[in-house]
Amino acid sequence: MTNIESEIALQDKKFAATIEKIRKRNFSNNLPFLMLSDKLPEGQGFYEYADGHIEIQEVYTIGAEIETRLIRRLSDAESITIRQQYMKENGLF
Repeated sequence: MTNIESEIALQDKKFAATIEKIRKRNFSNNLPFLMLSDKLPEGQGFYEYADGHIEIQEVYTIGAEIETRLIRRLSDAESITIRQQYMKENGLF
C-alpha cells in the first residue's frame, strides 16, 4: 500500500468514526440523524430516529425560518435497506 493509499484509508476511517459519533450524539439527545441521498429529490432527506424508524422529510424556508415537512414514514423493511445502504456507502459497518 502506498503512502497516499494509506492516508486515504486513514481519512476514510476518521470520516466513518465522525459520522457514527454524530449519529449516536443525535440519538442520545433525542434528535434524528439526517442521511442525505442522491436518490431523493433536492431538499429531501432521510431522517433516522433512535427507535429505528426512518422518515423522508423535505426541508424548506419561510422567510428566515427553516421548516420541515413529512413526506412519508418508511416501512420497517425499507428502513433496514436504506440504513444498510447508507452504512455501506459511508464505511459504517
